[in-house]
Amino acid sequence: MKELLENLNKAFESKARLGIMSVLMVNDQMDFNSLKELLNLTDGNLASHLRALEEQSYIAVQKQFVGRKPNTTYQATEEGKKAFNEHLKALETLIKSNL
Repeated sequence: MKELLENLNKAFESKARLGIMSVLMVNDQMDFNSLKELLNLTDGNLASHLRALEEQSYIAVQKQFVGRKPNTTYQATEEGKKAFNEHLKALETLIKSNL
């Protein structure tokens, strides 16, 4: 059982980070406000989780202006996709081992 738990990625233990990566795995990119609304998170909460994922190189951030408004978009990196898929496989193995 301990070995199964060791395969889980601590970066995805948070419900918010799990949600962020889930959204970014099925969308090429997503802007901050759309993520915030979809995941029902506050600005500060979302920003801190996005920063943590960015520090792990699991997401890439692109800042630009649309008209005069700043627009920040996020996308999962190849490293992030690989790590997230491995985490999901570890979760699945853990669940199946307890059936």
